[in-house]
Amino acid sequence: MAIQHAVLALLARGPSYGYELKSAFEAAVGPQWGPLNIGHLYQILDRLSRDGLVVAERQPQPVKPDRVVYEITADGRGELDRWLAAPSPRSGGFRDDFFLKLTAAARSGAATTVRGVLANQRGHLMRELRNLDGLRRRADDPVVRLLLSAAGRHVEADLAFVDDAEAALLSDGGATLARLADDRPAPAVPAAPEAGPDRAAG
Repeated sequence: MAIQHAVLALLARGPSYGYELKSAFEAAVGPQWGPLNIGHLYQILDRLSRDGLVVAERQPQPVKPDRVVYEITADGRGELDRWLAAPSPRSGGFRDDFFLKLTAAARSGAATTVRGVLANQRGHLMRELRNLDGLRRRADDPVVRLLLSAAGRHVEADLAFVDDAEAALLSDGGATLARLADDRPAPAVPAAPEAGPDRAAG
């Protein structure tokens, strides 16, 4: 899980505690990631501690409740190094809600449905791209700008796929859609009942 390795990377810079790690993570990855849930962060820290990748020390405070400070272990640094050296496969695979929606629209055979699905997706992606571009222009941190640029590249690839889908499904006057609509699996034919021992012949 990438977040647990990101937490290890933050702890590699020095010991820290929950809310400090939350703030550091959010500052490091920028606004496109969204806020890190503190409960989820503590679950990650507990798992890292159980796995021997971090150690936790409870530190008393004069007024507030005790603070739990986490520190990376040698095994944690080894795991961080292993993660950094490994390539990152596409985490979500190629299962995608939009692709399922496009499949349903295409197999309906209705060009207006396909055009509507593609237009809605294209509009959504264009708004997302403008938003990312605005965030990137306002970002001071060069790494955050780079992450926002990467997010924009993904959106541009999604827009290119919308163009590909439009060309593949709508450029031939409806012939492809008609073929897809007609290409239905044959209904299953129930098997004939077998003659049982109590069936009398003739």
